[in-house]
Amino acid sequence: MFELVEPIGTITFSDIPNDAFLAVGMRNYWDGYFAGRAAPLGMAPAEVVHAVFYNFADGEVARHIPWVWGKVTPEEALAIRERGSADALRQKIGALADSPGLVRIADLATRAAVSAPMEGRPLYAGLRALAIPEEPVAKLWHAGTLLREHRGDGHNATLVAHGIGGSEAHVLLALDMGMRAEEFGRLHHLPAAQIAGVVDGLRSRGLVDAAGGFTDAGRDLKARIEACTDELAAPAYDVHSAAELDELIDGLSPIAAVL
Repeated sequence: MFELVEPIGTITFSDIPNDAFLAVGMRNYWDGYFAGRAAPLGMAPAEVVHAVFYNFADGEVARHIPWVWGKVTPEEALAIRERGSADALRQKIGALADSPGLVRIADLATRAAVSAPMEGRPLYAGLRALAIPEEPVAKLWHAGTLLREHRGDGHNATLVAHGIGGSEAHVLLALDMGMRAEEFGRLHHLPAAQIAGVVDGLRSRGLVDAAGGFTDAGRDLKARIEACTDELAAPAYDVHSAAELDELIDGLSPIAAVL
């Protein structure tokens, strides 16, 4: 389900929504990213957004929050994000957007998206407070975003429970992908000494070896984090029978393949 839902939720970070945010005064991609993704939290200060998003280095959120709220309100940002994301999804999936089964798939995805537990999941809870779009493509995007952020909130809780900070999580992901930490996209812009400090901290815990790769303990920890993340995401789909879940998977698969 993660592999099927993730491409739908992340359409939000593509060109059409980005251009829509630039058109209302955002200075760059990251202004629009923070305005749109943080909008369900209202005018929360940078410290709160940093805590909820979890994986940004110190100071990164504050370069955009609260500046963006001088250009748009959270309500306006939500409207721009929904409209731009739905337009992008519709354009990307082409004829699938008008397929007879899309209404049913959007309904199944939404049922899962609104049935997950909210406790301890602040960004998901903020999204749950929003109206569900009626138009099927927008509804499908909204469901994908809800499911993605529900999983993300659970992932952050898992990282906290295992003592892994945001930048450390990026290092673990980089190593899992066979990359050195300093090559990873969410880290390479940071000062080399800062990245080295994060890696050294993981090394001191026995998770990274002298060459900067995984130890067995580090690889095992990464696997436990991913397994726990899956377990925490699974209850969203308990609302469906086995047949309905198969139907949802069959309906999302061609969409995800195109995306």
